[in-house]
Amino acid sequence: MQDEKAFIAELLNPETQNNAFRQLVSQYSRPLYSHIRNIVLDHDDANDVLQNTFIKVFRNLSNFKGESKLFSWIYRIATNEALTFITQKAKKAGISNEEILEKQAQELHADNYFDGDEIQLKLQKAVAKLPEKQQLVFKMRYFEEMKYEDISEILDTSVGALKASYHHASKKIEDYLNND
Repeated sequence: MQDEKAFIAELLNPETQNNAFRQLVSQYSRPLYSHIRNIVLDHDDANDVLQNTFIKVFRNLSNFKGESKLFSWIYRIATNEALTFITQKAKKAGISNEEILEKQAQELHADNYFDGDEIQLKLQKAVAKLPEKQQLVFKMRYFEEMKYEDISEILDTSVGALKASYHHASKKIEDYLNND
């Protein structure tokens, strides 16, 4: 993408906003969908959350202060939207967030959009058993190959804490895979 400050100015200018926003959606749709899908697991849910994310980004563009990268700000919104979605879905079902994610992981094999094999399915089930923070860190680092510095900006957590979370998550997943 072009110079970020210039692009943000286009996003904020009523005359160029629609075109700039189309460009933003075009650039971020795929990676954001993947990020959201890693969190909510279900294809249809991920599409709903992606739509909500772009609506929220559009409505809040004027609140973007430029203190972080645009990428980080958008990913933070997407992450929060995905977590809120899971919480609402769990409440409706009368179960915990962890239980809803474990249920989603169990149903992945029936998802037409999941192209993983048995090992990937087992990995998803193991990840679903982790605490929320460890899940996020593991998914962002392992599946999305994000740098700790970017994850730190998105989750507003220190790099050291993220490395510790990733280490603990990896150990728990390894134990699950070896003992299941």
